[in-house]
Amino acid sequence: MSAPIRASSILPGRREDIELHTADGLRLVGELALPVDRPPAATLVCLHPLPTHGGMMDSHVFRKAAWRLPALADLAVLRFNTRGTSSVRGTSEGTFDSAVGERYDVAAAIEYAEFHELPDIWLLGWSFGTDLALKYGCDPAVTGAILLSPPLRFSESADLTPWVESGKPLTALVPEFDDYLRPEQARERFAAIPQAEVVGVPGAKHLWVGDAETVLDEVVRRVNPAVPVPLPTTWDGPMETGDASAYADRTVAAFADTPVAGPPQRQAD
Repeated sequence: MSAPIRASSILPGRREDIELHTADGLRLVGELALPVDRPPAATLVCLHPLPTHGGMMDSHVFRKAAWRLPALADLAVLRFNTRGTSSVRGTSEGTFDSAVGERYDVAAAIEYAEFHELPDIWLLGWSFGTDLALKYGCDPAVTGAILLSPPLRFSESADLTPWVESGKPLTALVPEFDDYLRPEQARERFAAIPQAEVVGVPGAKHLWVGDAETVLDEVVRRVNPAVPVPLPTTWDGPMETGDASAYADRTVAAFADTPVAGPPQRQAD
């Protein structure tokens, strides 16, 4: 009998703890989730929100992607903690470097996916992770990128040029009520990239609380268009329940008033 898929539902998948090794000598902790009995059709490499504001590999949209998409959409989901970031999985070596040293973290994740012959590699960045994707993700091994709540805070105009020249697909999912960059502003900022698609999401906010399913549908629509969306909201088969209690107070919202080192934060009008 079918059961509803809830926030804590874990659908079948092959999940293994992994380690990434950066060119500057750090060990980063992560996880790779794969479909149970078939090769993945495509791969998501997840770049999480700002760690100084609670972002990590287990930020809720990425956690749900890893728990659901191998079963629902035949996707491989690789998520990891950037330097100095902690989650239940563990703490990655190093310290937060304001999107400078993190270039090696992005490269290590792409290299891992490429070395393990994961197919059709897409970057899925969220907030700070979108800046990392824009700055360092336009790699020959990468098919394209999907940006969730891009603040365009650490990235600059020059970081958009490689995407223009590559022609790689780039989609920005922008909440209607985002704290930093709203849809109209995003369309202006991304106009420099001819192939960039800016999708405004009505009613959504920066954290995507209550809108994770919309995000996953839009991601699957682009990364594996053979899968019908919206994705199922029920599951007829084995299903486990995950424990997210460790993160009850660990959201970007919980740290919203914490000062952040780096470029001045651009606020939405």
